[in-house]
Parts: sequence; C-alpha cells; structure tokens
Amino acid sequence: MRRVVITGAGTINALAEGVAATHRAMAEGRCGIGPLNFPDADRLNIRIGAQIRGFAPQDRFDLSKLALYDAFTQYALVSADEAMAQAGLEAAPDPARWGVILGTAGGGHTTANDAYRAVYADGKNRVHPFTVPKLMANAAPAHLSIRYGLQGPGFSVTTACASSNHAIGLAFQMVRAGLADGMLTGGSEAMLNFGGLKAWEGLRVMSPDGCRPFSADRNGMVQGEGAGVFVIETLEGALARGAAPLAEIAGFAMNSDAGDIVMPDRDSAARAIVGALADAEMAPEEVGYINAHGTGTAANDRIETAAIRQVFGARAEAVPVSATKSMHGHCIGGTGAVELLACLMALREGVLAPTLGYGTPDPECDLDYVPNTARRGVSVGAVLSNAFAFGGSNAVLALRAI
Repeated sequence: MRRVVITGAGTINALAEGVAATHRAMAEGRCGIGPLNFPDADRLNIRIGAQIRGFAPQDRFDLSKLALYDAFTQYALVSADEAMAQAGLEAAPDPARWGVILGTAGGGHTTANDAYRAVYADGKNRVHPFTVPKLMANAAPAHLSIRYGLQGPGFSVTTACASSNHAIGLAFQMVRAGLADGMLTGGSEAMLNFGGLKAWEGLRVMSPDGCRPFSADRNGMVQGEGAGVFVIETLEGALARGAAPLAEIAGFAMNSDAGDIVMPDRDSAARAIVGALADAEMAPEEVGYINAHGTGTAANDRIETAAIRQVFGARAEAVPVSATKSMHGHCIGGTGAVELLACLMALREGVLAPTLGYGTPDPECDLDYVPNTARRGVSVGAVLSNAFAFGGSNAVLALRAI
C-alpha cells in the first residue's frame, strides 16, 4: 500500500474564492449565509442561503466553452485551476495514470431548472442544444479531464451529502492500491435556484433564519453552493517532482445504514468512524479535531454526537468538533470537499474553525463544538471528516499532518 498525500487544494464557496481567503474567513468566524438573490426567490418560504456572490463566469471562461458549463462545472474548474497551480502542475505527468473523481448530488441542477422554466413557465418548445451535456452529473469531471489531459478513471459519485467524501475516498483508494498515480478529486454543487430550494422546502428540514449546529435552538439546515478540488498523489511521486505535501490521507471508510431513507443511525455512523480509524491504523487518542457533518437539524446533530461518544468514550469531550456548515452552508454533494479545507487548516495552521450560531447548550449535544470563535495555537496531528447522507450513506476520511 502506497502513501497518499494532498499536494494542491482549490475552492470557491460562499465564504470566499481561494483556499487562503477561505481559511481567513473560517479563522475569523465569518458567515456566508444571507438573503438569496435569483429569479422567483420571493416565492420561496426559505429565503436564505450561502450563495456565491460577485462571480462573473463570462469574465472567466471563453464564451464558446461557457455554453457547455453549468455553474457546478464552472465552480469545479475554478477550484481545480487553483489546486493544480499549488501542486505545480499544468497537466497530468502521465496522462494514462491520472484521473478525476468528483462528488455531486444534483449535477447540472441550474441547467435543469432553466430548461424546466423555459418549457413549462415560458411555454417554449425547445431548450438549449447543450442541455444534456451541461446537466449530466459527470460533466464536471469530464471537463477537468479534458482541460488537464487526465486519461485515467473519470467519473462522478452521487451519494447525496456524502458525495465528496465518497469521491475523495475512492480516489485515495485507487492511488493507494496502484490503480492510478494521481487524481483530481473533491466535489461541486450548484443547487441554489428556485426549483432546487422548492424541493428542499418540502422536506421541512430547512431553517428560515440561520444554521446553528448542536445548539438547542437549532431549527434546520441552510443550503449553500460551491466546490473544493484537491490534487492527490503518491508521497513518493510528490517528493520525486519536488512537490510539497499539504497532508496525508491516511484512511477511509464507508458503509450504509440499510434503515431509513432520511433518518441517520448512530451505530452505523460509529462503524464508519471506527472503520476510517482502522484503515488509517490510527488510535482514537491521535485525533485532535473532527469536522462534523453537523447540519443543524435536530436528528443529525443528536445522533452524530452519540456516534462520536460511542467511538471515543470518556475522551469524547476532549476532542474538538466543529460544524462549518454554519459558515458556508450545506453544499450538499460538494460539502465534504469544502469542509476538508477546515481539516487542512487544523493540520497545517493549528486553527480550528468554529461552529457559528451556538447559543444554547443541548443536553443531548454535549461535546466541545468550538463555539462561535475559532481556536488558535492548537497542535493537531490527525483529523476526521464525517459525512452522513440521506439514503443512509456514510463516508469518513482520516488525515494526518505531514
């Protein structure tokens, strides 16, 4: 088994564009959640979200290519450019041995929303000829493979809110096992449109006034959008070409609740955490930070807390846990990738991102949630990133400092 490291990272999200700016926003405890601004937002019951603002795609992409790029593809391309630059790569070192795996729940959701509007609201009988290649879930990895000449495995993973963690975990496993030498991986989502939010309203899990994970007064999640993309490769290959590793991906585990389609399961979540630790050959005592799934819903936060307690026992209260969805929103299929940035910040800078909106202690959520203010000067050698999705899909990543 080969050691696998991250050598590049890139992002665009509601907090900022770029990893450095996102880390600053997290360290300062800034919140990217605010009033939504898109057509028919006034018809929604939920009118807040973590929306990317000031992004002008016409200034970033050639217009002939932009006709093929849904917003989720645009976000992936912007993030990948940053990650590749940091990794010191302009193209794949060995095209046949490099690939791309990205997570997304909705794919080209904005394109689908626009097409439905054209046909059903505007009464048109035709849609844009590139509608299908824009909305397909594998559009983003396909365009990344074209841009960087990645001829190895290339596909999307669609497992709701665990999509990014599954994508990163699968890419990690391929590189570790020798099926590839390097990968672009992460996730991207752009569901903030009228149709997307209307659908989520129907679930009655959305907050009308803010995301307050683990706080007793929490009343639901807030949806966000954005992407995070990472260059991962073998430690040997990275050192051979003079690249500086950012962190080591040490372990990954995934499982299924096989229970309820929306209600999480404590024992299954705990098994996923235990599996990631075992895969990494990491003792629970090594873990210095957990980035929680932490959606701000009553069920998730209570059950995730119980799962962490089940794994860490008496030491659970000594492990800092934070839910950064309180800042960048729930980016659905892209959320694990954005949250992995907080894990890198903990490992590299010793700064733990806070859980914003934490105001009232909940007897059933009684861990150290790094409330409201970032924690600095912390020595963190290992971290976990949790993702527990609708459908009972669980995916946990374990990383070490390097």
